[in-house]
Amino acid sequence: MSDQLLDPRGIRLGETADSRDDAIRLCGEVLVEIGAAEPGYIDTMLARERSISTYVGEGVAIPHGTLAGKDLVKRDALAVLRFPGTVDWDGEPVTLCVAIAARGDGHVELLAALAEILLDEDQARELREATEPETVIRLLGSIQEEAKQ
Repeated sequence: MSDQLLDPRGIRLGETADSRDDAIRLCGEVLVEIGAAEPGYIDTMLARERSISTYVGEGVAIPHGTLAGKDLVKRDALAVLRFPGTVDWDGEPVTLCVAIAARGDGHVELLAALAEILLDEDQARELREATEPETVIRLLGSIQEEAKQ
């Protein structure tokens, strides 16, 4: 089992989902599959989305669980799912989901680091158009480094 923040097994670049909730479920299932969260965490991700949208703009959403879901997180991790056909996210087309599992306040730092990348139009576009896990790892590598400090 990897303790990397960005486990290559958590990068899926050719996904499809019929709805926002389907996309969130897929994200949660990947976090569970890579050993970052308990299955119950998926429900807290859906609950979070119902209370406040995790859509951040530029075709990107950052689904994560509620505070109550922190106990269901085994380790901090990211899952990156790309939906080439887009997913309707409350009227916004989403191509990329970066799902977060974090204990404590880890998600705050992750969100800040992620926001920096997404604010750079070129990096955001490269991330949305990524077809190779290596591209995602290169672009998000800075987050992984910051999280270790």
